[in-house]
Amino acid sequence: MAEPRVIIVGAGPAGVRAAETLVAAGLRPTVVDEGRRDGGQIYRRQPEGFARSSAELYGTEAARAEALHATFDDLRPKIDYRPGHLAWNVADGHLHVVHDGSAEALPFDAMIVAAGATDRLMPVKGWQHAGVYSLGAAQIALKSQGCAIGRRVVFLGTGPLMQLVAAQYRKAGAQVVALLDTSRLWHQIRALPKLVSRPDVLAKGVGLAASHLLAGTMVRRGVTPVEIFGDADGGVSGVGVRLVSGRDLRLACDAVALGYHLRPETQLADLAGCDFTFDAATRQFWPVIDEDGRSSVPGIYLAGDGVRIQGADGAEIAGQLAALAVLADRGRSAPTEQISRLRQQRRAMERFRAGISEAFPWPHHLAAGLAEETVVCRCEGITAGELRAVVHDKGADEMNRAKALSRVGMGRCQGRYCGHAAAEVVAAATQLSPAVVGRLRGQAPVKPLAIRTRRAAP
Repeated sequence: MAEPRVIIVGAGPAGVRAAETLVAAGLRPTVVDEGRRDGGQIYRRQPEGFARSSAELYGTEAARAEALHATFDDLRPKIDYRPGHLAWNVADGHLHVVHDGSAEALPFDAMIVAAGATDRLMPVKGWQHAGVYSLGAAQIALKSQGCAIGRRVVFLGTGPLMQLVAAQYRKAGAQVVALLDTSRLWHQIRALPKLVSRPDVLAKGVGLAASHLLAGTMVRRGVTPVEIFGDADGGVSGVGVRLVSGRDLRLACDAVALGYHLRPETQLADLAGCDFTFDAATRQFWPVIDEDGRSSVPGIYLAGDGVRIQGADGAEIAGQLAALAVLADRGRSAPTEQISRLRQQRRAMERFRAGISEAFPWPHHLAAGLAEETVVCRCEGITAGELRAVVHDKGADEMNRAKALSRVGMGRCQGRYCGHAAAEVVAAATQLSPAVVGRLRGQAPVKPLAIRTRRAAP
């Protein structure tokens, strides 16, 4: 029998471990990655010629990053590696990719989507000013370009990623003006029974939070974002929040890193026709998978943060399980003891993930209070007032109808950054649950293609 054609989308922790598992079983998978180098976002490798050490780039995760990079370096001659390839559609058993303006359709028998995650964002008045970055973008600037987004940076949002990126900026020499966290300390205390399922990770998180206090960085919890100040010419000039006491606080800065934890990149799963389910705890739709990563569509497997946010080590486990599921479904032998052990480890990861969601909740309540002039969709410049108007005046009580009537989510990001917040605005305006309001349907291309894109030569 011919070897099954297996494609892995993503060369982060999940994708690398999936490839390693398949190669060990004698297969030669195709690994498609949008990045120019492997590692994903969390272990993103710096460009050739950059000389920062692993300890400087990855902190406490340096050893894990180096191990993943070494594994991939060993795998490269044994896989069909396609860096710099954007996967933009899935249709008729083919993954559609584009590389350097040339489009190609790659056939597959099985595909493991390990697309990773991106920032989850809640708009704040003024966030369209130059100098406002997502937390992920701020981290990319540091890792891939060796530069900070500003000299005086305010971190606004919540979640472990905010703590991590702020520490990385402080270590790189940038002045971290403040960490303005929408979560409260009692959220973290209440989540402790779940967080202790991974005591080593919890200890790292506590140490990270303590480092900011020891460095004298201003930390304010339970804040309500009010406005990011600035203008079209000079960009960001400051941030205003309301403290728990009710007092307003305004801080001068030249850049803002904004983010509320992460959201899975699910567009390819959507285009592949996978079923989704609403998770009430995190107020978002997730693809349906079994415990090994099988989706509702035969031949489509989902792994890593692109389906559940469990962190880099959780993604490595998910990648292995998905690859073992591919082998089992293709009649190859799969070690039952290893599968059992990985499943057990993943259950601990899932409990910790639930704890993180509880400790750093998505502040959905902020959507109802957004000022009318607050831009929700930065690509199209759609404000909260315009979005509410199509709800009240045109009966747009479902996200795709609201999109059609307002253009929210029709820009370059295809709703990847505004979709969750827009759904909360619509939900608040209709007094319905986001489960009823629904989600933006995925459409190809999932990211913009150049007009000059051409078909690859056969």
